[in-house]
Amino acid sequence: MSKRQSELLRFISKSGIIRPHEIVQQGWRRSELARLEANGSVSRIARGLYTVRTTDSQTENHGLVQVAKRVPNGVVCLLSALRFHNMTTQLPHEVWLAIGNKARSPNVEYPPLHVVRFSGVALSEGIQTTVVEDVAIRIYSPAKTVVDCFRYRNKVGIDVAIEALRECKRKRLATIDEIWHIAQVCRIGKVIEPYLQVVE
Repeated sequence: MSKRQSELLRFISKSGIIRPHEIVQQGWRRSELARLEANGSVSRIARGLYTVRTTDSQTENHGLVQVAKRVPNGVVCLLSALRFHNMTTQLPHEVWLAIGNKARSPNVEYPPLHVVRFSGVALSEGIQTTVVEDVAIRIYSPAKTVVDCFRYRNKVGIDVAIEALRECKRKRLATIDEIWHIAQVCRIGKVIEPYLQVVE
């Protein structure tokens, strides 16, 4: 393996998952990436996504990592955020992703997406950035996720929303005041207030 290929391999390893245009921006050619794939050093894990060939570095949140690379402006939400924060027993087979009302629909073959369109403060409030497999993932905070579950109770089920609220409080992931503040900002205070009083 040449020095350039070794340097490219280190760059990909450090990045976790890369897209071809990212290596071009750093001065490598797409053909050099193709050679690494051909010799088995790099794997194509989805259309336009590559990673160093190893299973040790992949976590249970690998699907979120792939989506974060393909849809960098999206925000992991609802059932996927619940699972990430360990606030549910649900195992979603899709990645739930919030995007803006006017945003273009993501063209992602894998993993499957469940896109939910948010607007205004409902989109911007409560976003956290966390790093998984060396990739930055935008995801809603536990408090915002609870509020979203009540807001979208017809999509996820009121039982899921109540479970999320209970788990959030039990695990001290957010205070009732934090949840109430976001509920008011997102104009869903009247819906969630009776449930907040029960769990207090």
